[in-house]
Amino acid sequence: MKVSICLCTLLILSACTKKQNEADGALATSQVAAPNVGAGEQVYRLNCIQCHSTNPAHTGAVGPEVAGSSRELIEARILTATYPPGYKPKRETKAMPAMPYLKKDIDNLTAYLQSVK
Repeated sequence: MKVSICLCTLLILSACTKKQNEADGALATSQVAAPNVGAGEQVYRLNCIQCHSTNPAHTGAVGPEVAGSSRELIEARILTATYPPGYKPKRETKAMPAMPYLKKDIDNLTAYLQSVK
């Protein structure tokens, strides 16, 4: 009798754990999938306004306006300080350094820059 009760308890716990793991996985997926404009704005304010304007739609002291930039351009500039193939730079300067530490923030930064009119 004790063995069957323990077996039933294990089966129930196993099923609950599986459902919780599936729920946690769904939550993690949804958090990764949706870029956060507010987080992107924070990244921009902390890392970009030194050269670009506080308003990404305006030209900054050193850098050009960046509002509406594509993810491809942002990724190339952030990770390697290069331009995507075929892209014509707005300025010929090479002042922007690579900032690979922002790799995890590229989607949020893109969402913010594309939200600015």
